[in-house]
Amino acid sequence: MGFLVDLIREYGLGIVFLNVFVEQLGAPVPAYPVLVVTGALEGASGARLGWLTALAVAAALLADVIWYQAGKAYGHRVLGRICRISLSPDACIRQTESVYGRWGAKSLLVAKFVPGFASIASALAGVVGTPLRTFVLFDMLGALIWVGSAVFLGSLFASTVESLLDVLTALGKWGLLLLLVAFAVFVARKWWQRHRVIRSLKMPRMSVAELAGLHAQGVRPTVIDVRESILYDRGHIPGARPWQRSQEEGRIAYEALLPREQHAHGLVVYCDCPNEISAARVARQLMRAGFTNVRPLVGGLSAWEAAGFDVEKAGNEAEPAPEAAAASGISETMTPS
Repeated sequence: MGFLVDLIREYGLGIVFLNVFVEQLGAPVPAYPVLVVTGALEGASGARLGWLTALAVAAALLADVIWYQAGKAYGHRVLGRICRISLSPDACIRQTESVYGRWGAKSLLVAKFVPGFASIASALAGVVGTPLRTFVLFDMLGALIWVGSAVFLGSLFASTVESLLDVLTALGKWGLLLLLVAFAVFVARKWWQRHRVIRSLKMPRMSVAELAGLHAQGVRPTVIDVRESILYDRGHIPGARPWQRSQEEGRIAYEALLPREQHAHGLVVYCDCPNEISAARVARQLMRAGFTNVRPLVGGLSAWEAAGFDVEKAGNEAEPAPEAAAASGISETMTPS
């Protein structure tokens, strides 16, 4: 364990840069504790603390700009990949969409304090077209607040942190084992949270091919898009309804879907998050409200586009998916792939 402490003392700035960069890319490797420890070890030198803060902010900004550009280039398909990398609960996309839809780039000021939020918010900023200058400004301020708080705590409680490091050093290999066990528990806990949520929302689902087949037969189930309006407006399955929330916090408005009898061909609910978590949750709520034949769409909008079907934008006619335009072309009528 002693060699790790010596490593941090000797190469703390480089370790912090790498740790922050990797975490902001989405890897489940917490950087905040390392920032606190390094802040404690560098607390005696104001210049070193300044360099520590600057490098950590630069690392966070660099990673976030990478996700911003990925979101701008590849659209909403990037969001699900971030959840898989970070082991964040699959519903993190829906939660980030909601917060970003309400506060916009200002939400980046606190994004890094919320696990799983920062990377997705950065990619989402690119998806919805937040200007790069605005994104960089708020993201840099948010990174400065996040890094600054950790460095401040480390320097404030430097003696306590030093005492803890001395204890871990005295434990030798057992101290290192203790840290490894703590990290393993952290990763296992995040994995178990995801697994438990997925298992709790098991239900029959509809594939993109099945939905397209129903359309081809003239059967039109009610399709509901549960994503935020900022994403719905940028592209949705033709004919899909946006999921409306009431003004009362925490309550869902079902009145727009009444009477239930109008949905004789069932309801298909889709999102754009891994394992259709958000769609499955809304589907479960609809079933509890008395609606029948409700099924989430496997793969959501990403699967629909990947199959080559048209995507409709708010106020415009349906436009061919990029994959379809690159191929031989898609007919205006939706037929199974």
